[in-house]
Amino acid sequence: MKDRVLNNVYGLRSAWGITQEELAQALKITRQTVIAIEKGNYTPSVLLALKLAKYFKQPVEKIFQFY
Repeated sequence: MKDRVLNNVYGLRSAWGITQEELAQALKITRQTVIAIEKGNYTPSVLLALKLAKYFKQPVEKIFQFY
């Protein structure tokens, strides 16, 4: 069985009413990276996961779940 990491980046971004581009600019990443994370095609580094948690003022565990 392959390990999976699910995330709630899309849900948080939508709830905050920000675009993928705005999130990308705030985190100094590309919009394509945001898209890949939201689709589950890319698991971010620990550093980027921590930046997302800080940005959304949530614990990392509320954004990313390991299965």
